[in-house]
Amino acid sequence: MKTLVIFYSLEGNCALIADILKSSLNAEVLEIKLQDERKRSRFGKFFWALSLTFSKKKIALKPYTVNIENYDLIILGAPVWAGAPAPIMASFLNQTKITGKKTGLFCTHGGGVRNALEKFETLLPGNTIAGKIDFVNPSQADKAGLKQKIDDWVKTLGG
Repeated sequence: MKTLVIFYSLEGNCALIADILKSSLNAEVLEIKLQDERKRSRFGKFFWALSLTFSKKKIALKPYTVNIENYDLIILGAPVWAGAPAPIMASFLNQTKITGKKTGLFCTHGGGVRNALEKFETLLPGNTIAGKIDFVNPSQADKAGLKQKIDDWVKTLGG
């Protein structure tokens, strides 16, 4: 099964999960990148993320060259911002129509996933959601335990 992992990562947590998935599934990876790549302080990132979350402004993304149609399984990952997947992922999915695909969803967060995975799922109508999972502060987790959790989840995806 040809697999693509698509993710956005602000602090590196989703990137860590995507890297493990890449190895576990022999997957290709697409990192969503913003046109605006300014470095921000810790508090600057917080306020920037809040403004994106609540402003509903269109978010400019860098172009990519991956053809989604070439993949059987698409795994998408995003950090949780204000109880939902980061709006960068919503912008990506508005610009890139993914339909008729088997998909897996993951979120990373600091302890407040709430309904983020359900909201994530609503961004992908017309797809089969094979599995959803969340990770609390994965960059601080035991690496062997984290890999085992991901490997166990991958088995549920049929990948």
